[in-house]
Amino acid sequence: MFGRETRMLLRHYLEQGTSKSALARRLGVHRDTIYRWIRDGELDRDIDGEAVRYGPRRPVATKLDAYRPIVEARLAAYPRLSAVRLLEEIRAAGYTGGYSQLKAAVRQLRPVPPPEAVVRFETSAGHQAQVDFAEFQFPWGKRYALLVVLGYSRLLWCRFGPRQDMRTLLTGLEDAFLAFGGVPRELLFDQMKAVITRDLRLHGGALVHNLEFLRFAHHWGFAPRACRPYRAQTKGKVERPVRYLREHLVYGRTFLNDADLGQQCADWLGRVANARCHATTQERPRERFDRDERAALQPLPSRRYTSLVLDTPAVTRPLTRPPLSVITVEKRPLSAYARLAGGAA
Repeated sequence: MFGRETRMLLRHYLEQGTSKSALARRLGVHRDTIYRWIRDGELDRDIDGEAVRYGPRRPVATKLDAYRPIVEARLAAYPRLSAVRLLEEIRAAGYTGGYSQLKAAVRQLRPVPPPEAVVRFETSAGHQAQVDFAEFQFPWGKRYALLVVLGYSRLLWCRFGPRQDMRTLLTGLEDAFLAFGGVPRELLFDQMKAVITRDLRLHGGALVHNLEFLRFAHHWGFAPRACRPYRAQTKGKVERPVRYLREHLVYGRTFLNDADLGQQCADWLGRVANARCHATTQERPRERFDRDERAALQPLPSRRYTSLVLDTPAVTRPLTRPPLSVITVEKRPLSAYARLAGGAA
């Protein structure tokens, strides 16, 4: 098999009457090879129909070539140096070229940092649960899903509600603990700050909410933990429950109202979410929970939590001290008192 240029030369020389032996010497091949090419019909192939193949372009010398070692050394020492900064430095060294070729060179020469390794970690049974809120839009209005996932078994609890506030969080966590039959030692919150500081006008500010939530955590016996600074490092062990709920329950389904949504969610939790074979643990969450995690949870307290803020009527304005009562005193001249005293005598 030979290329386009060789076939063109062979056809040209054969048409000119050049002998096959002379062609073999000129092309540096054996005479039998020339005969075989002719016999196999290689010269009859459509030369014009074949795409032209070009070799790699020869490198063109540029004004940057002499300063490339400087650029490489600076980027090796300081990988985040900008092309503008490097242009100043090599121009001080005598570079007279433009910015565009330097920018293209920097894009090729800049060291690419290795991707940060995310260590997927696991927690022991009963140690941790993850809490998330997810927002959904339905034909009858916006609804928020509160999700609680046990970190060891991946058992999922979920409830939809019309608000994403402190009352929804506290009552939802209580019902999740009751459904689990126990309390994990630690709760990992992705949106804890947003929920705790929500609805400031009604409950007097973030401080009240933080104190209320800490009192709630103490009552149920768990330690709250904010998910920071980096999501994958703080909860890499737990699958993404919001995306899982969105793709496997809500997407492609029709819901009539809140009651239908709640019923389909409960059916999905029991039949799909907690009965599937989990990709990471290779076990069903319900079976893993019943076998290992249920007994490892902390026992439930003897009574539900009584809120000092949420169970009282909403306060729409800051409390102020009521004004003091003003007692009206009749003013009389001293002579009037003297007459009274004299008359009494």
